[in-house]
Amino acid sequence: KDPGLVGNLLVERLVGANIVQVTKEEYTRVGSVELGRQLSQDLAGRAGLNPYVIPVGGSNALGSWGYLNFVEELAQQMDQEGGERFTDIVMACGSGGTTAGIALGCHLAGLDVRVHAYGVCDDEEYFYSYCQEILDDMGASADVLGKTSRDLFTALQAKGRGYAISTEAELAAVKEVAETTGVILDPVYSGKALSAFMGDVQADPEKWRERKVLFLHTGGLLGMYDKEDQLAKIMDPAKASRMNVQG
Repeated sequence: KDPGLVGNLLVERLVGANIVQVTKEEYTRVGSVELGRQLSQDLAGRAGLNPYVIPVGGSNALGSWGYLNFVEELAQQMDQEGGERFTDIVMACGSGGTTAGIALGCHLAGLDVRVHAYGVCDDEEYFYSYCQEILDDMGASADVLGKTSRDLFTALQAKGRGYAISTEAELAAVKEVAETTGVILDPVYSGKALSAFMGDVQADPEKWRERKVLFLHTGGLLGMYDKEDQLAKIMDPAKASRMNVQG
């Protein structure tokens, strides 16, 4: 069944992308890597194209290199006069590329910063393992670096009820941030991560006392439109009123 214009498909179809679908069962059974290989082979053979496969989340060695540049820029800003000296970086972790790149970057830059990755799917062991694969592909294996993924970041759980399944508390956290800062988080990644992080701070405030935390917003706003029914339940109806028009 064609999913229509939900989520990122709205933008992808707007720019004229060709959409090739598989079922959830096929995705689970075959896996994203093999599906990408099959599609690439088909496009090369049938259409004579030369495809480049971008993995889920862009999470491979090449994709993670971008976050080495992120850390380099962050380090420069921190070294500037009056720059914030962060002690911790907190982010959502969905496919591992962002976490691997930032964790490696902080280590190579010599930043005394703790990296916290809040997983929105899978479990902590999966992220340590997959991020290690990315690090290996980047030439930063345990033999070369003298450290493993476990030494570079802490994986935590923020999956809640499941991937892309939002609780009222998670959406309430997104709403609170939007009302107080004007920053719109997404419900699948950054929203879940921030909600879990806020819960950890409330559970153990001493652990975070006098820490300077940088929370990384990795985008995903389009996912918010899929939560319309749930969001409507936590909105204040009194915020909308009929204008008394004169004349």
